Amino acid sequence: MSFKKLLTAGVLGATLAAPVFADTTKVGFVYIGPVGDHGWTYTHDLARIALEEEFGDAIETSYVENVAYGADAERVMTQMALSGTDLIFATSFGYGPDMNTVAARFPNVAFEHATGYIQETDNVSLYNARFYEGRAVIGHIAGKMTQTNKVGYIASFPIPEVIMGINSAYLHAKAVNPDVEFNVVWAYSWYDPAQEAAAAEALIEQGADIIMQHTDSTAPLTVAQDAGIFAFGQASDMSAFAPQSHLTGILDVWAPYYIERVQAVIDGTWEAGDVWHGIVDGMVGFAPFSDTIPEDVRAEAEDMIAAIAAGEYHPFTGPINKQDGTPWLADGEVASDGDLLTMDFYVEGITSDIPN
Repeated sequence: MSFKKLLTAGVLGATLAAPVFADTTKVGFVYIGPVGDHGWTYTHDLARIALEEEFGDAIETSYVENVAYGADAERVMTQMALSGTDLIFATSFGYGPDMNTVAARFPNVAFEHATGYIQETDNVSLYNARFYEGRAVIGHIAGKMTQTNKVGYIASFPIPEVIMGINSAYLHAKAVNPDVEFNVVWAYSWYDPAQEAAAAEALIEQGADIIMQHTDSTAPLTVAQDAGIFAFGQASDMSAFAPQSHLTGILDVWAPYYIERVQAVIDGTWEAGDVWHGIVDGMVGFAPFSDTIPEDVRAEAEDMIAAIAAGEYHPFTGPINKQDGTPWLADGEVASDGDLLTMDFYVEGITSDIPN
């Protein structure tokens, strides 16, 4: 049963004891990029397809891709709500103000915001993945495998999620290679193959022999392979695009969460929440490790994954200083979720600047 129909039936039931009939639950998705980006949006759409396979005719899904923040996002979500959509997933950080505006006008529709932090109404839920856990692991691998001691990082936008990932990767590369340096290039886009390729080329010219990315196209991988260096994929298994260069990559695994939330709408048990899942929950995974990763490095990476999953290790454990040398975390102190979700600084050792 739809979230909307359940609420309506609940009101009627108080006076008329009206029967409740099952109907098709409509689920909508708002995407920041194209479904063919092989990155962030691609993985959300894989989860949408998994929903259809799980629920069959009991649900109907729809999506709109390449939706800009602001007026476009508000228009798309409004149209979905007006067309009877029961549950709307907005899958990018910048949709927060737009979703909350629309949600206030449609209190009988359930809204879910990926990587969001704005929760102004009772029908807006937040969900996120602890990608910093995965970036700690690939940072360790990068620190062990770089020969030039220079790692290039292609970043999207200077928001806490991205800054957090850079810091996590750097800290773990530095822990195993004191000489490592990170050079960061900001693409100011989640998906722009030409811009991402140019960023990879610039980083290689600066001496990087390993490329990381927090952008969604496969362009950096193909540039890395052409240059004969290594790289990590993003969001999905991108190894087919650069089989000689691809070391591994963080996987965004959304399907289990989406299935759980759609089931809750069908059952009439959906409630707004705020979750941040990680490796232990299966929301953060890893593409297959390349055979080019030395056996001992692979074992160390797998041990770190296991320790994080078991709660025995947190990637942001002190002592850690901020970039200017001021203390941030004392020895053994673990960063709070609140500190991570508002992170706006680099850790000590990174020489790049965070743009305003």
